[in-house]
Amino acid sequence: MLEFFRDIKQDLQVVERELNSVVRTQNTLLTETSTHLLNAGGKRLRPALILFSAKFYNYDLEKVLPLAVAMELIHMSSLVHDDVVDAAMTRRGIPTVKAKWGNSISIHIGSYFFAKSLNLLARYEEIPLISKVLSDTSVKMCEGEIHQISASFNVQQNLRDYLYRINRKTALLIAASAQLGAVACGAPRSIHLPLRRYGHGIGMAFQITDDILDMVSEQSQLGKPVGGDLRQGVITLPVIRALACSEQRERLKILVHKVDKSEDEVQECIRIIKDCDAIDYSFEIALKYIKKAKEQLKHLPDIPTRLTLNLAADFVGVRKF
Repeated sequence: MLEFFRDIKQDLQVVERELNSVVRTQNTLLTETSTHLLNAGGKRLRPALILFSAKFYNYDLEKVLPLAVAMELIHMSSLVHDDVVDAAMTRRGIPTVKAKWGNSISIHIGSYFFAKSLNLLARYEEIPLISKVLSDTSVKMCEGEIHQISASFNVQQNLRDYLYRINRKTALLIAASAQLGAVACGAPRSIHLPLRRYGHGIGMAFQITDDILDMVSEQSQLGKPVGGDLRQGVITLPVIRALACSEQRERLKILVHKVDKSEDEVQECIRIIKDCDAIDYSFEIALKYIKKAKEQLKHLPDIPTRLTLNLAADFVGVRKF
């Protein structure tokens, strides 16, 4: 568990138990695959943000528990489907559902998790903003995924293309997580909108950092092979920057555009990217989003949770996994 989660440790444990309970069914295969996914762990950042945001207004765990569980199920659903698209065999250091059970089971498990989230969200029918935000977010997440697939191996992408994609793929769900816990507890716009903007900032930074780690981390830390984005043709910010500034950009362009790269070619790409300022530049962009996120905290009540969210933003900028 992340250090800054200690204030909500017990409530996060309740969320974890509820996650395990919600996905269990009489179907043995469904329960086995669902349990495998949950046992893989994860940061549980999204449900944690639900709990933290609720702290700013009449905190009530019972009110936000279904929402926290639903948010993690939506996130996990997208990961399972991503693993099918990417043909990923490991995640967080263990075999993916795709690796153990194949594409068909993976697709249905992802859909099952999403359906379960809808079942939980139905409990908030008296708060239309929750369904509005999450339905809009789900649509945009799909748009982001399609944008990524359609732009695979396309070396003509620019910073605007990249930010469009990660906003939809990652940042909007984190923004919703930071907003809706407060909404579920009845918070006014003056509280839940700054929380949303905070979540969006750390969500953008989170994905940029993730893309940096794919270049500079070790597989033992990352839990999956380094250079996975290059193999899949996903054009991330370090690649975009290196294609613009590296002295070897013409060679990099050829390599990045190649669909079936050898392992040596993947490593050559990484070397070229590291040899220019692409990694530092990408970190600078991530830190700008973290700064924007922190600025939103000034608009919130001065309670201990505000400091915790400040620490969470710092973690996003320096994390190694």
